[in-house]
Amino acid sequence: MLNELLAREKLAEFLKEDLGFGDLSTAYLPDVETTGSFIAKEDGIACGQEIPGMVYGLLGGDAVYDPCVKDGDFVKKGTVMGKAAGSVRTLLDGERVCLNMMQRMSGIATKTRKATDLLDDDSIKLCDTRKTTPGLRMFDKYAVMIGGGHNHRFDLSGAVMLKDNHIALAGGIRNCVENIRKHIGPLTPIEVEIETIDELKEAVAADVDVIMFDNLNAHLIHDFKRIVPPHIKVEASGGISLSTIAGFKGCGADFLSMGELTNEVKPLDISFLVRNAIKAEF
Repeated sequence: MLNELLAREKLAEFLKEDLGFGDLSTAYLPDVETTGSFIAKEDGIACGQEIPGMVYGLLGGDAVYDPCVKDGDFVKKGTVMGKAAGSVRTLLDGERVCLNMMQRMSGIATKTRKATDLLDDDSIKLCDTRKTTPGLRMFDKYAVMIGGGHNHRFDLSGAVMLKDNHIALAGGIRNCVENIRKHIGPLTPIEVEIETIDELKEAVAADVDVIMFDNLNAHLIHDFKRIVPPHIKVEASGGISLSTIAGFKGCGADFLSMGELTNEVKPLDISFLVRNAIKAEF
C-alpha cells in the first residue's frame, strides 16, 4: 500500500504546481454539486485508486471518490474506474493531478503485468530499478507491485550495490567488499555487479549476498550460475525489455531488474467526465 503521509505531501506539491494562483477556467462557473466518472479509454491494469480521495481531501474535503474497481484489476476500454461527487470546483481543480497520477501508475502496472506474462517463469522475480522520474519513485514502485512485479532498492541506503565505478576506485571486488563490511550493519546486504568469469569468481570468493550479471545473455547466465553457491542470489540486469524478456525464462536467475518498467512509461488513457459531458467515443 502507499504511505499515505508521504503521498499526501507529494500530491500537495503537484497541486500547488498545477493550481498556481487559482483555476481561471472554473473560477467563474457556478460552484454547484455534481458527479463525474473516471473512464478507461483503453484496456489495462487499474492503479492509483487512492489518489482522487487524497487529492479531494487536500483541496478541502468537499468531494468524495468511490472506486468501482480495485488496484490490480484488469479494465477494458469504457470501464468506469470510479465515480466522484462534490463541488464542481474541487472536482475540476483536482482533475489533472488525479489523471496524471492514475494514468502513469496504471501504465506502469499494465507494462509490468505484460512483462511478467511474457517472462512466464514463477521462479524469477521481476524487479524495478531506481530509474524513476524524480519525485515519483514511491508511486512508480507501488505501481510495479500492483502489476505483479517486485521492488528493488528504494534509495541508495537500501542496500550496498557495488558497480564498476565503486570496484575500480577500491582496486577490485575483494578490496571493495572487505572495506564496506567494516562499516555496515549485519542486516545490510551486499550486491556486486560482474561481467566476466574472473569477476564472478572474485565475487563468489568474497561471499557477497547477491551477484548481478550485467548485460549477459540467458545462456551465459545459465552457465555462470553453475559456480554460484546456493546461498548467493543471482540478479540479471541490462538489455532486458519487453522484446527480450521471454528469452530469460529458465535462465536460473533469482531476479531480473528492468529499468524500462518505470523509465519508458506509456500512460494508460483515462478520461474524467462530469455528469452530462459527452465524448464521442463513449
